[in-house]
Amino acid sequence: MNKQKRIEIFTRLREANPNPTTELNYSSPFELLIAVILSAQATDVGVNKATDKLFPVANTPEAILALGVDGLKEYIKTIGLFNSKAENVIKTCRILIDKHDGQVPERREDLEALPGVGRKTANVVLNTAFGHMAMAVDTHIYRVSNRTGIAPGKNVLEVENRLMRLVPKEFLLDAHHWLILHGRYTCTARKPKCGACIIEDLCEFKQKRDYL
Repeated sequence: MNKQKRIEIFTRLREANPNPTTELNYSSPFELLIAVILSAQATDVGVNKATDKLFPVANTPEAILALGVDGLKEYIKTIGLFNSKAENVIKTCRILIDKHDGQVPERREDLEALPGVGRKTANVVLNTAFGHMAMAVDTHIYRVSNRTGIAPGKNVLEVENRLMRLVPKEFLLDAHHWLILHGRYTCTARKPKCGACIIEDLCEFKQKRDYL
């Protein structure tokens, strides 16, 4: 795919959604961090249902730590893998208090050192909470990047690196939100909605005609 096509793709995505953001509910970097940790192998809708009850009661490292593992589980037990997630969140809260004065760090290395936080989660926090140019490649972004030809790669890190290099800089801050939403609602895994896609004419998906 050439540069002009990418510019046109992101221009259309921006026109359709000028201010994209995560669908997770949060009001602070800490709330976002916890929500993203909880969202692994879970839906944003499911996470929001749990955090809408949790955050009014405990939305700081100190408050969640005071709940303890068992207390936290009561709020997140509807989310997949809640046992291990509760353990990770409690450990993360303790580290934030002990090493970062209760604040979410703004360095990738510090974020990735937190239990339950991998590269993707760190990228979400860096981009969404702190406005860094970062690309959190999930299954949606991986699929859209490969299927459309925007930035094909054999693994998530390869796709991330290619997107960071190939997405025009003016679109880079919001690109990961546009791509996630496009993959979630239009370029879906089993049956992409090619006929209703605003970038269908620019997409290089070889089986596209099967879905038009």
